[in-house]
Amino acid sequence: MNVAAAMSRTWEIALDVFWIAVITFGAVWFLIYKLKKSDAPVLLIIKWLITIPLIVFFILKIVPMVEKGGYGAIGGIVLAFIFGKIMVIIWRDSIIGIVADPIASLYDGGKEEIEPKPYYSIAISKRKMNKPLEAIVAVREQLAKFPNDFEGVTLLANIQAEDMKDLPSAEITFDHFCNWPDASPRQVAAAWTQMADWHLKIASDADSARASLEKIIAKFPDTTLSFTAAQRIAHLGGTEKILLAAHDRQPVFVPEGVKNIGLLDSSAHLIPEETNPEELASVYVKHLAQHPLDTEVREKLAVIYARHYQRLDLATLELNQLIEEPNLPPKRVAHWLNLLANLQIKGGADLDTVRATLEKIVERFPGLAAAEIAQSRLARLKLEFKGEEEKTPGVKLGVYEQNIGLKHGSPYRSPRQL
Repeated sequence: MNVAAAMSRTWEIALDVFWIAVITFGAVWFLIYKLKKSDAPVLLIIKWLITIPLIVFFILKIVPMVEKGGYGAIGGIVLAFIFGKIMVIIWRDSIIGIVADPIASLYDGGKEEIEPKPYYSIAISKRKMNKPLEAIVAVREQLAKFPNDFEGVTLLANIQAEDMKDLPSAEITFDHFCNWPDASPRQVAAAWTQMADWHLKIASDADSARASLEKIIAKFPDTTLSFTAAQRIAHLGGTEKILLAAHDRQPVFVPEGVKNIGLLDSSAHLIPEETNPEELASVYVKHLAQHPLDTEVREKLAVIYARHYQRLDLATLELNQLIEEPNLPPKRVAHWLNLLANLQIKGGADLDTVRATLEKIVERFPGLAAAEIAQSRLARLKLEFKGEEEKTPGVKLGVYEQNIGLKHGSPYRSPRQL
């Protein structure tokens, strides 16, 4: 019996110690939390230093006086009243804040700190009023507080390039941001791409535009950003011709139309001649020798190899260079794999070859829409073969040698050899 009573007493003591520890920990945590949130932490500490002794005095002195009864209870009640008044004086602001703050926060946003951010409304207004110099001053005031803010940098460069026609200053603005170590790669690429656009649009300077795009390739090699920049560079020649033509417009002479076309026996001779595929292939080969990353031209060359020359092997080599290039968007890679499957079906490849091509989409891009489309196409692949056989019954194209200008092992570089 004594042992049981001792055990029971031990558990009671342990439980009391546990609850005391929990309450103490909770009180300390609450105090630290309030100190961090308080606008006047020193004043809060003083309040706690006054409150804790008063609470101890209340528990140890006032409560026993009230419990004893008699005249002592009357004194205890008076002291309890005084204790309550002191506590109200000390904590009334905090109590009112607990009740009122949630309601007031609905109107004033509460006491949460607002994250500081730049405001460019003044600069934008000045720009709309055709006061670019004042707009530049307003932007620079914000950038002094928030250095390398991309929105401000872009706005400043826009005013310098488009309003002031000062491309060198705009380029310095962008270069300063792009050389910042913490600059986002996408923002850097966007800045230099915009600079290239200005060189073309404002100055008709394709060489400077190319230099801006080459900065992207140098800073982010073997990435989607560099690949996109290389595509732009590959087509700068055509853009330059368009820009020069806009500045040096020549009169256009429209030939007289055919008279009495409805009375002709045949109008077949009036149909414009198609560009010779062999000439196109030659042009594409020369273009790829200078711009091997031009995916658009390489794709067109592959189609000519397959459809005009019936050289599925060479078309496959061209498309495989695109398909195996790293860091390209899945949508583009899936497009080239589907195109290869189309050329294989029309070029006489067997069912297993085409199936293997489409299965690459499923393997490389699981969970994407392209993989679902490939799965659907795999399910009806035999029907595609049957439809193609009905179009060209009994015809199987042979592989023959032609002098088509580009073979595997030719001197131009593939994308990964840059």
